[in-house]
Amino acid sequence: MSAPATVTAPDRPAPLIGWRLLSLFYDFWPVLALWMLIGVVMVVAFTAAGHDTHENIRPLTGWWFLEWTLCWLAAGGYATLSWRRGGQTLGMRPWRLRVGAADGGAPGWKALWLRYAAGTLSLLLGGLGFWWAWLDRDRLTWHDRASGTRTERLPKQKR
Repeated sequence: MSAPATVTAPDRPAPLIGWRLLSLFYDFWPVLALWMLIGVVMVVAFTAAGHDTHENIRPLTGWWFLEWTLCWLAAGGYATLSWRRGGQTLGMRPWRLRVGAADGGAPGWKALWLRYAAGTLSLLLGGLGFWWAWLDRDRLTWHDRASGTRTERLPKQKR
């Protein structure tokens, strides 16, 4: 006679780092398309401003900063609008990830933009804020902590 198996819940939730990175890779493609559209608009505007059609926008100029600011805002708009309208970007759907407020409700715009800004900083620092989840007592990333949001993995849907 064997002893009944007991199931114990883990004391800490999974950090979801691999799933988050996979979703970022998926989300890179629609964001890249937005960036390419912005690039076309910037080239047209740059040429219309009197610059030679064969001249590139030089790094660290006003045009360059404008272009990258627009790219950052477009990516942020994509992410925050997606999170606000259902908690998921296109890249989060296949991995069943969803962003919500720490209290379980829907996060507000301020929290979502703060999440995006902190996530950007984390990526600029080599993903340090993502890797932090391995050490965090609640397995939260920097952008989870900064914005009061949480990323959760949804259970599989039964068919």
